[in-house]
Amino acid sequence: MKLNDFADLIGFSRHKMVLKEKWISALGGFLGIFAIFMTAQWLLDPEVAVYIVPSMGASAVLLFASPHVPFAQPWNLVGGHAVSAMIGVACWQWIPDYVVAASASVGLAIGAMYFLRCTHPPGGATALAAVIGSEKLHSLGFSYELAPIMLNTLTILVVAIAFNYLFPWRRYPAHLNALLEKKKETKTELQEPGPIDHADFVYALSHLDTLVDISEDELMEIYAMATKRHAAKSGG
Repeated sequence: MKLNDFADLIGFSRHKMVLKEKWISALGGFLGIFAIFMTAQWLLDPEVAVYIVPSMGASAVLLFASPHVPFAQPWNLVGGHAVSAMIGVACWQWIPDYVVAASASVGLAIGAMYFLRCTHPPGGATALAAVIGSEKLHSLGFSYELAPIMLNTLTILVVAIAFNYLFPWRRYPAHLNALLEKKKETKTELQEPGPIDHADFVYALSHLDTLVDISEDELMEIYAMATKRHAAKSGG
């Protein structure tokens, strides 16, 4: 097996990314988690804050390294963590067996996220944390949903929107980036008109103040030459 084939087999990406983009992603991840720590320690018990950071760290990878993938969009982020938190707490309270409760929390969270169309991989860690966390975390009950989960989720969402907005090609949510690209395409289309329409060509000739003594065949030949040149200039 060739080295390239082996790389493809294991999913090793050979896609090159500019160094600037790597540093931007790293900085964004730092700021997102830093903001979560500061907010959580300010408003919550530090012990509770520490237990929830792992799932937010996974969210940070999506929001700052791949801000345009479906799993990273706001509904996926907020909905995924919210429903997973509720399921995790429910499993802890209603399933006596610790191992079964932990396993069920992740499995049910995945199923719920699918049905609600808010699949967010870090949500699995949020559900699991509700089961395997400390007694301090368990004592929160379903308030775990609001704090720390929703507090941390909304914090990192605000940071992701603000930070990625600084870089036009990274606009987040992805819809903002799509609107920017559409605007660019519209501007390009206005600058570079499309292929010449035969009816418009005839209309233009009919409004000339000068007699144009050519046959229909000659007119078609001129039209064909014009459209061929236009296609060549536009790269078609």
